[in-house]
Amino acid sequence: MGMLKLRQREQEVRTESKRRAAVEMDTIQWTEHLRSEIAEAHQEWVNANRFFDVAEGQDQIDYAIYSIITAEKRYEMLLRVAKRTCRVWPEWKGALR
Repeated sequence: MGMLKLRQREQEVRTESKRRAAVEMDTIQWTEHLRSEIAEAHQEWVNANRFFDVAEGQDQIDYAIYSIITAEKRYEMLLRVAKRTCRVWPEWKGALR
């Protein structure tokens, strides 16, 4: 009877270790995905500002302004998510290359 409980406990420990490894991998993948989203949002913001610089006519200027506002909001939102979920900010070093 004692041997059966020991084997069950060993199996539980192995299962828990696998689950923790899977969670850690998901966290790493999510972090990398967030990092790429931040870089993409920053590039969209830069592009929106460039478009504003060359916009001609009221319609293009209005569109450029809305694009800048939208890009800024997305970029700020992603940075807030990163700050909330990331314990150590230096791990984001190099996010915007």
